[in-house]
Amino acid sequence: MALIVQKYGGTSVGSVERIQAVAQRVYKTVKAGNSLVVVVSAMGKTTDGLVKLAKEISRNPNRREMDMLLSTGEQVTIALLSMALQELGQPAISMTGAQVGIVTEAEHSRARILHIETTRLTRHINEGKVVVVAGFQGTSSTGEMEITTLGRGGSDTSAVAIAAALRANFCEIYTDVPGILTTDPRLVAEAQLMDAISCDEMLELASLGAKVLHPRAVEIARNYGVPLVVRSSWTDAPGTWVTSAKPQGRSLLNLEIARPVDHVEFDTDQAKVALLRVPDKPGVAARLFGEISRQKVDVDLIIQSIHEGNSNDIAFTVTTPILKRAEAVTAAIAPALRSQSNPKLDEAEVMVEHNIAKVSIAGAGMIGRPGVAAKMFATLAAADVNIQMISTSEVKVSCVVDAAECDRAVNALRTAFEIEAGSRAELLTPNSSLLTPNSSPLTPHSSPLTPNSSLLTPHSSPIPPVRGVALDLNQARLAIRQLPDRPGMAAKLFGLLAQHNISVDMIIQSQRCRVIDGVPRRDIAFTVSRIDGESAKEMLTQVAAELGWGEVVLDSAIAKVSIVGAGMLGQPGVAAKMFEALAQQQINIQMIATSEIKISCVVPQEQGVKALQAIHTAFGLAGSEKFVVPA
Repeated sequence: MALIVQKYGGTSVGSVERIQAVAQRVYKTVKAGNSLVVVVSAMGKTTDGLVKLAKEISRNPNRREMDMLLSTGEQVTIALLSMALQELGQPAISMTGAQVGIVTEAEHSRARILHIETTRLTRHINEGKVVVVAGFQGTSSTGEMEITTLGRGGSDTSAVAIAAALRANFCEIYTDVPGILTTDPRLVAEAQLMDAISCDEMLELASLGAKVLHPRAVEIARNYGVPLVVRSSWTDAPGTWVTSAKPQGRSLLNLEIARPVDHVEFDTDQAKVALLRVPDKPGVAARLFGEISRQKVDVDLIIQSIHEGNSNDIAFTVTTPILKRAEAVTAAIAPALRSQSNPKLDEAEVMVEHNIAKVSIAGAGMIGRPGVAAKMFATLAAADVNIQMISTSEVKVSCVVDAAECDRAVNALRTAFEIEAGSRAELLTPNSSLLTPNSSPLTPHSSPLTPNSSLLTPHSSPIPPVRGVALDLNQARLAIRQLPDRPGMAAKLFGLLAQHNISVDMIIQSQRCRVIDGVPRRDIAFTVSRIDGESAKEMLTQVAAELGWGEVVLDSAIAKVSIVGAGMLGQPGVAAKMFEALAQQQINIQMIATSEIKISCVVPQEQGVKALQAIHTAFGLAGSEKFVVPA
């Protein structure tokens, strides 16, 4: 007998007929000998309708009242599904988030779960009832017992948190697609179904596919070792397992606000190669990294900053033993990248820097927490460590610093984030156990009740270099020109954004340094959610003059396209293939940022879908079956 948590999204319960179909599936699962908790979202477009009603009353509705309003959507669903189960003769009880004991921060519209009081839930399960829980909601920990909501993807978060609190055998997420696909089937009908993917890869692909999993839910699954499977509500297909390493014995108290950073990592065997003043046009990155790939030079971080005039800077890091080869390849290709349209433009210049180190913080808990990167930069500034390069992903922030300052930087970061020394100190490559989805069987999956236990045996074939392609059309880019190049500037900038609760995604610091009035200066660019773009620009413009910054520039017409895969480690040609796919479609790359298992490019917004489709084709990710997402 297994204890299972199932979650059904809005389309899965969008009508009476669909609720009855869900009831039949739940009934069959119980009759197979399982105990069940079912978490549901509001029916169909109910939440959208409630938001529209609120907007008709108020242009800026009070967040507390919005939580009160939106929480009613799920209450309709839980009552109807409980009735449907009772009609089948299955004992069931509906419960709101507050009744279940989901205790959250007192933060309306975006609360995080603190803990779950499971006593009442466990009692009903032991009585043989199916407990039908309203997802997306909880109650504050204050004495006022305020209703709170968890924000976008909240029902996923509720389900996985309940599975963690109950130590369930596994959690099933039912949705309108058959599992995790290599990309969004609405954009590429031939998107291929994956049988398994690691939590680390899934976190990096937070915006993958039809957005079937919210990163907060994946974060909880990763932190607590919850076996997770995404399946279709309409078929009995096995779906996709999202696997995690053995949990590290975390406390279930402060469930979602526990330590955001798990590891401080460093690598002193690094050197930096920068190519300054390359033409800002399609194909330049493809040509450079194509040649680097042909010479078997494996690069680590890659960054391309915002353009300046008609030119751009591209920088990358390599391990010290292959530096001379990397430098030779770059120097050989630099003259060929000279601008043909403007012969007066200075020739591309190669700049090599030895004695550098890469220092990183890593952890699933940093997703959506604006203050984590700012805290890293402030810590380095306080230790008088200057940042030479910055590269970010959903679960990692990496900074290139002077090698002589590495020990000081690492010790300061360990203290700031309360990380014990020696807890994965020198490993900058991701944990292989996390990145090989099927590297070891997970105990709960050995049960014959598991939908697809055969998927959890080790792969006989190598992991493909790219597992999926993601597109984000909801970002804006901010650039600050001529930021003084000294310790503390990044801390000041991102600290201000954190104070205004603005989350930052990609961060790129330019390689070109200009001395103005005796002060060395660099540009810095970063992406934020588009809805935060205007307010962030206004706030930063107000402080720019007093802090000695230059112009603040906003561009909302951008798209971010990313590839993710654990198998890209040690494969030099992956970046080149991505850049070549974009070049063939005449798509200009405006920014590049990488982590060990992810490469992201900013491109013009109107070319975002074409970029995704081209990259998906280039890596051969299409399958023979076409997936149609139900309306």
